[in-house]
Amino acid sequence: MSKAQKKTSRVTRALLETADDMRRGGLIDKAAHEKITMRHIGAQGLAQIAPLTAEDVKALRAEARMSQAVLAQHLNVTVGYVSQLERGAKRPTGAALALLDIIRRKGIQAIL
Repeated sequence: MSKAQKKTSRVTRALLETADDMRRGGLIDKAAHEKITMRHIGAQGLAQIAPLTAEDVKALRAEARMSQAVLAQHLNVTVGYVSQLERGAKRPTGAALALLDIIRRKGIQAIL
């Protein structure tokens, strides 16, 4: 069983609650709090982004009324990568997936 799949122990939950209280009380800063919690909860505490299909990417771009070149610039990727996403040759990952998810949920204005 990997660290991300393990059930959080009672002691760990108590420590995380204490860390939350310390953050709210100003005893530790945000960076220290995130380091503590990420070490203990791992990826299971992160929001999961639904995968995007080629049709989804193309529809997002069309709805934003952008060319592949303009969308690529906003995502900080190449035009070829956007083309591959729209053809289904590749699936978006990492920062590109996160930005496309924001566009899907909030519209293109959220990243401009």
